[in-house]
Amino acid sequence: MATKAKSAKKSARPKKAAAKKVVKKVVAKAAMKAKKVAAAPKAKKVSPVFKATKLKLVRPVPSDIEIAQASDIKPIMQIAQELGIRPDELELYGPYKAKVKLEILDRLKNRKNGVYVDVTAITPTPLGEGKTTTTVGLSQALGAHLGKTVITAIRQPSQGPTFGIKGGAAGGGYSQIIPMEDFNLHLTGDIHAITAAHNLTAAALDARVMHEKQQDDEKLFNALCPVDKKGKRRFAPTMLRRLKKLGINKTDPNDLTPEERSRFARLDIDESTITWRRVVDINDRFLREIQVGLGKDEAGFEHRSGYDITVASEIMAVLALTTDLEDMRERFGKMVVATNKRGEAVTAEDLGVAGAITVLMKDAIKPNLMQTLEGTPAMVHAGPFANIAHGQSSIIADKIALKLADFVITESGFGADIGMEKFFNIKCRYSGLVPKVVVLVATVRALKMHGGGPKVVAGKPLAPEYTDENLGLLRAGLPNLERHIQNALKFGVNVVVAVNSFATDTPAEVELIRSEAMKMGAMDAVVSTHWSDGGKGAKKLAEAVIRASEKPSNFKFLYSLEKSIKEKIETIAREIYRADGVDYSPEAEEQIARYTRLGFDKLPICMAKTHLSFTTDATQKGAPTGFRISVREIRASVGAGFLYPILGDMRTMPGLGTRPVFFDIDLDLKTGRVVGLF
Repeated sequence: MATKAKSAKKSARPKKAAAKKVVKKVVAKAAMKAKKVAAAPKAKKVSPVFKATKLKLVRPVPSDIEIAQASDIKPIMQIAQELGIRPDELELYGPYKAKVKLEILDRLKNRKNGVYVDVTAITPTPLGEGKTTTTVGLSQALGAHLGKTVITAIRQPSQGPTFGIKGGAAGGGYSQIIPMEDFNLHLTGDIHAITAAHNLTAAALDARVMHEKQQDDEKLFNALCPVDKKGKRRFAPTMLRRLKKLGINKTDPNDLTPEERSRFARLDIDESTITWRRVVDINDRFLREIQVGLGKDEAGFEHRSGYDITVASEIMAVLALTTDLEDMRERFGKMVVATNKRGEAVTAEDLGVAGAITVLMKDAIKPNLMQTLEGTPAMVHAGPFANIAHGQSSIIADKIALKLADFVITESGFGADIGMEKFFNIKCRYSGLVPKVVVLVATVRALKMHGGGPKVVAGKPLAPEYTDENLGLLRAGLPNLERHIQNALKFGVNVVVAVNSFATDTPAEVELIRSEAMKMGAMDAVVSTHWSDGGKGAKKLAEAVIRASEKPSNFKFLYSLEKSIKEKIETIAREIYRADGVDYSPEAEEQIARYTRLGFDKLPICMAKTHLSFTTDATQKGAPTGFRISVREIRASVGAGFLYPILGDMRTMPGLGTRPVFFDIDLDLKTGRVVGLF
């Protein structure tokens, strides 16, 4: 047996030697091949060619959801590939939507930005004037018909209007973002994350007030920094940030003096100054004012509070205005929830909740990639309320988009006196991005309303004045268009007017708007039929935008941040609204003094007012003069980075009417499709 084993080993040696020779030959050949490849000229990297999705136009135009569900849709991986986004830069949420990782900005940091275009509108009717539809139609025209790389960058809608009176906000007709149901409902859960983060802060605030009243300084400190099983104490990371703010340069809890322990542990909140309410993303009028703390364990701590809609949360505003994860963490820490009894700001960092908020928001910071009906890419991210907050999609989405595309078409909420003004003075100030063109959307029906036409009510048929030709009524409303054009020109950007045309508009009516807009200072004015014709109907508008983008522009802000709070408010009131002056309530005066003392007076201003008029009275149409603005109160969104004066009777929580649109929304149990969403 032993002899056989030895002979077997001997016979194996030559085979091993032969194998080694073969391996050497293979390695040598591979090395030679590698040298040849290295020596050969490098082939140019070929990006996938964009392939437009062909529209199937139907007459009469079906409902928005019928169009969306009947359309062809590209896999989101194809959308990403056509843009040059790598697979490892995506997080997929099913086959048709994905989140884009922020690391893409590192890879593209040296790439030149594309052209930045903002879509805004004249003062709208309660029906809206089609800004989103125009934004999408313009993008489809640029990408699917003119061969430009384009990205649509817009907000995610709140479920409040979706189930309330407005319905969906994905555009309309043949100019929409799809999948339309996903866009209008949960999408990737960003708004739910904001709701959770905001309400965690509210819970932390109320609990802290209660616990401080129940415990002396020593018990409070011991509860915050308990001794572990090894007999040691430690500070949580957020506590170290608070200590730094207090000027206490110690990292071991045992080293704090009794006085330092008291300063660290006791926030000493003045309950009358609490401004942080709770939020829910539903129109719920009965939550506007509530009484909390009615449980038996909370007896003695009852107090009034209330709910705002989630998209009015400062956390939403932070998401829209942040520039990266580190910046978002810092902004969350700076959010002011109250002041203490010494008049100092109490922040989310002081509460110890800022880190936890960031954890809840770590995925929400990534923009959502979707597509239009014609297969052009869209980035949907953030959705701050346009009359309470600044009403813009996120800076992060715009920054990524501008590195990937020739043109980025974004949209500002409501009319130009609100959305465009905040886009320029707040968003552009924090982003450092410079817009080249403003597209100002106008409609025949809105200008007729401003000319003295009958009241427009959502859900009710339009009066004959709006559906029949009436050049006199239309001409009387043109001053509203002129004021918005003048306002845009004050910022040094080129203006293109888009006449969003409806079937009842006559050639004479749309031509009157077009010709007068040019006299008012617009670089161009174009009739667009994108709602019924998709990108093809916005082709001339897209060509006008390209021409305007090639002309010189000189963007500038309306005011300096060094001006006082009142000076900034009054500049906007005078220059944008054309008010004669501003009146302040005693509460607003006290808040101005407090915010100035706290050093918040260098923040930009985010006016909260009705979108239906230049004034604070929604019934005042056209281009009114001889009026004053009243400031009821001023709230501080320090984390987001602005102060927002509340003008007149503004609500932060909408309500449901008698017949909300949720009556129409249901599920087809045979197909699993959503029906009734429009």
